[in-house]
Parts: sequence; structure tokens; C-alpha cells
Amino acid sequence: MKPIIFFATLLTLSLVGYRSGTPPTMHGKVYDQQTGTAIAGVFITVEGALATTQTDSLGRYAISAAIGQFLVFSHTGYEAKRIKVGNKNPLDVPLNPSQVSAVETMMTGYGTQHRMALVGNTGGIRIRGIADATYSPLMILPQSVNTESYKRIAENHFSDPLDAPLSTFAIDVDAASYSNFRRFIHNGQLPPADAVRIEEMINYFQYELASPTGGEPVAIHTELATAPWNPKHHLLRIGLKAKSVPADKLPASNLVFLIDVSGSMMGSNRLPLAQASMKLLVDQLRGNDHVAIVTYAGSADVVLESTPASQKIAIKDAIDALHASGSTAGGAGLQLAYRIARQHFIKDGNNRVILASDGDFNVGPSSDNEMEQLIAKERQSGVSLSVLGFGMGNLKDSKMELLANKGHGNYAYIDNITEARKAMITEFGGTLFTVAKDVKVQVEFNPYKVQAYRLLGYENRLLEKEDFNNDEKLGGDMGVGHTVTALYEIVPAGVESAYPGDVDPLKYQSAKDRRTVGNSREVATVKFRYKDPDGAKSRLQQVAVADTPVALASASMDFRFASAVAELGMLLRNSDFKQQADYDQLIARAKGAKGKDDEGYRAEFIRLAENAKLLAQSDGLAVQNY
Repeated sequence: MKPIIFFATLLTLSLVGYRSGTPPTMHGKVYDQQTGTAIAGVFITVEGALATTQTDSLGRYAISAAIGQFLVFSHTGYEAKRIKVGNKNPLDVPLNPSQVSAVETMMTGYGTQHRMALVGNTGGIRIRGIADATYSPLMILPQSVNTESYKRIAENHFSDPLDAPLSTFAIDVDAASYSNFRRFIHNGQLPPADAVRIEEMINYFQYELASPTGGEPVAIHTELATAPWNPKHHLLRIGLKAKSVPADKLPASNLVFLIDVSGSMMGSNRLPLAQASMKLLVDQLRGNDHVAIVTYAGSADVVLESTPASQKIAIKDAIDALHASGSTAGGAGLQLAYRIARQHFIKDGNNRVILASDGDFNVGPSSDNEMEQLIAKERQSGVSLSVLGFGMGNLKDSKMELLANKGHGNYAYIDNITEARKAMITEFGGTLFTVAKDVKVQVEFNPYKVQAYRLLGYENRLLEKEDFNNDEKLGGDMGVGHTVTALYEIVPAGVESAYPGDVDPLKYQSAKDRRTVGNSREVATVKFRYKDPDGAKSRLQQVAVADTPVALASASMDFRFASAVAELGMLLRNSDFKQQADYDQLIARAKGAKGKDDEGYRAEFIRLAENAKLLAQSDGLAVQNY
């Protein structure tokens, strides 16, 4: 990426920010005032806004900040600098090397989160824990590097229903991928492809669906229309809507806040944001709810025994007293939190551990396999696990998603206080109170009508066809008022298409006859299986999808908006199946389908899509590889 393109793009982003009424994207370069060389890894915060970023390998940065706010620039070995935002943009910042003559520093390792680099003139620094160490004025100090991790996504391909008539997956109500994508865009970067989970992008938004009737916990809805990125194809939308329950009718809660207070949680968008989020949740709890607090760093500790939620001041005081330091014994913290939850278990209640962390475990059980085994053992107790992810640069997204999926819970990434409000207040019931567990979907496609089909997203939630009827296999959970959307792209039978692709005729089997199979009036049958929150045996619902596609312009507003989100996801992933996907058309469609948007989430999506388009046009600006 050439510097001219970098700064031109960020200037355009700034102008978009001014036009939309949002804080503009400030950008520039941070350099050593004495040598003029760029400084990588400078930590930049917006005072009072919890927005943060770091400079890249060329010293460049981008961050949303309004005129009159203050930016704080800090880096080991340099004097911190505080600058008021004005009209100057780009804003280049020189930092002075620190001239401290004698400093005692405790260096704590966090797995691969830190690397060693020569920085600054630090005089004589002594390292606690290393006897009689003497060092020259040029001292080796830790410097942050990016160690974020994302699970590899093998994108779903098109399938021929003659060969694979069934598509089976566990539902997913997580929305972490969307808020993580937003964090990247706000920092002037495109997200890595494996950070983009299309189903989580789509399900970040609420959709208007009719609630279930007849005592059922979930209702199924379907809609079929033209695919936006290929007019010859169809797009099938499957929508699930969980029942709503008044707050005063919700069961009592036995909650254990498990808060990571290790050194990796330092920084305003980590522990302080986690504390603010938990206090928002405390404000929603009732007198019959209880909260305990467990923390972990080098070891796990109980800092607040199970306490009635009516004692909100005591709970908040315990949260405010937390500070970050030390290594990360996440496994021990989980074991202790589950033990506390079991000790105060409420029959027919909401028993849940809520983990707030960056997922960077490095002491005791820490691998994904070890975590999966630990959670598999603990979930038999009836205690669920919800996960709140925080931080940047070392976020272990793959581990956080695994914990929530295996722990009968949900995973949210909290990048700012607005997202915390959405998770803890706006969607309080859906986040904490389950109405249907082990929810699975299986779709049977009619070969008479369907030449090929492809599920958009849900790659990490796919199941074998036999798993649908196996109650031992986990599905996803739906909370109060939750909506879940899944999209299938369909190639109608008889349409000339490159999908699913050609293979040579089989030598030992006769060709299957598409014309003799199926019902001519149905495209597919959607089956839905779930258990009651305290049940062990699943129940089945199903609905047929009629072959009555409508033009995209005649589809519902929610259909058009969800398709725009999916289209953006394919572009961000550079999907092999994006076909005629286009930023301009998805942005225009999202604008036309914004509808009622009291919280402003859809308007925000449109701005993010516009900024993503600009970043994509600038030759892959700051795309991260993990």
C-alpha cells in the first residue's frame, strides 16, 4: 500500500464521517522526534470514548474522534503525548524518547502476545525477579504484536440435491463477528477473511417476524425471492422467531461473573469496558437474582460471594475495585466459576457463568481441545456459559466462539459502550434467558426444482445429516425474543449455471433422473428440532417452501436488508461465490430497506459498508493476516 493511497483513502473516510454526522476518522503517522523514524505499536486512545487503536509497522494510525476530543499517544520508552483534535487531518505526531534514569519494571509474559524490541533511552532499568541484572542505556523491553486468532473457515460450496438432498446445521445467535468487523473498519482496516462469519453479520440485526402461537417456543418463517448478486438464482430466507416473555415473568437468575483481570486486559477497551458492561447488566437484574464474581489472573479467586441483586452498590463496588495484572489462568477461572454456580443452583432458574475476557489463556488448561473437554464436562450440570469478548491485538476469537458454542451460551464481542448497552439492556432477555436449546435446522431440497443450493455462512455450525435426530448432538440456543436468519442461494433446475460444477459420468451407477423426483409445487421442506430449556428429548416442527419466488423489489424489507448484509460479507471474504456482488448495489438496497431503525443499527451498517467500499478500493488497505 503506497502512502499516498493510504492517506487519500483515510481523508475520504474522514469526509464520510463529517457527512454522516459521525466522528471523522483522524489519521496520520507517529514518529521518533529525534530520529524521524516511524514508531510501530503506539497505543492511541480517545479520552472518555473508549476508542483505541495502534500504529502499524509504518507508524500509521486511523481512529474516529470528534473535534474537541483528546487523543493520547503512548508507547514504552517514550513520553506520552495528549493532543486536542482540531481541523488538522492528517495529524502527524512526534514522540520524545523517555529520559528516565532509573526505573524498576516488572515484565510479565503473555504467551506470544509480546515480542522483544530495542527502544528508547531508559538509563539503568532493573528487572524485578532477576538478581544483579545490569543493562546498558539501550534496554530490551516488551512491545506488542498482533496475535489475534480466528478459526479457519472453509466456505460452503454449492451442492446438487440428487447427491446431497439434506443440509443440516445448528442455529447461531452470536453476533460477535459483526461488532468485530465494525472495530476493524473504525480503525481504518478491512477485517481478515476468517473473522467474517456471514451468519453472525446477518443475525446482528433484529427482524420483524410473527411470534409463535399455540404454546410453541419458536415459529418458522420462509421467503423466496431473486438473488441480488445473480438474477438467475433464487435466495431462500429461513427465519426463526423465539417467543417473548415479560421481564417480571422471567425465572430467577444465578449468575457468576467470571472476569479476566490478567495483564492482557490492560487498556481502556479491555477491563474498564468489561467493568462498565457488567455494571449495565447489574442495573437490569431484579431482587430475586443473585450475582457472584470470580476473577482470574495467575490464579482464580472469588472476590464476591453470591449476593442478591438488590445490593447493587455492593456488586458495583466489587466490580470497580478490579485491576489488571499477571498471567492468565482461564481454565482455573472457569472451573471455579462453575463450582460457585453449582453451589447456588436455582432449580428451574437461569444458572449461568458470564465470562468477560480477551480469551488469551496461558496458564493451566488453555488449548481449544482442553477448553472443549472442560466445558463438555461442566455443561451437564445445567449451568450455561455466555462469553463477552474484549480487546484488540490479542483477541482469541476462535477460543471464545468455541467456549460459547460448547457451553450452551452465546458469544458477543464488545468493542464500545454502545455495543455493551445493546447486549446488556436492549437484548437483555435474549442474551441471558433460554427458551429453546439444542436448536437444529435441516432442509431437504427438491431435485425437481433445485439444480444446486448453497448455505451462506454457518460453516462452523454444520452437522451430519444423522445428527439432526440425535439428541446427544448439540445444537444452538435461542433466548427470549431472539430471531435467527439463514440464507440459501438456489440454482433453479434448468438454469444454465456453473454450479454445482461438472463431473464425469459414473462407471458403476446409472445417472439419476431429476425429472422423476419430488413434488412440482415445493422447492424444499424446512425441519426444525429443539428441546425445552430443561428437557432432554427434542421436538420437531416443519414447513414446506412453495415454488413461488418473487422479484427482489417485491421481497420484504427485512429480506432485502439481510441480503445486503450477506452480500457485504461475501465481498469482505472475497468469496469464490460472490458472482456479481457489488458494494454500490448492496449499499443502495440497504438504504432502501432501512425501515424503522430506532436504535440506528441499520444506518450504522450503511456507513460501515460505505467505508468498507473505500478501504477495498484502496488496494486492500491494512488487511490483516492471522
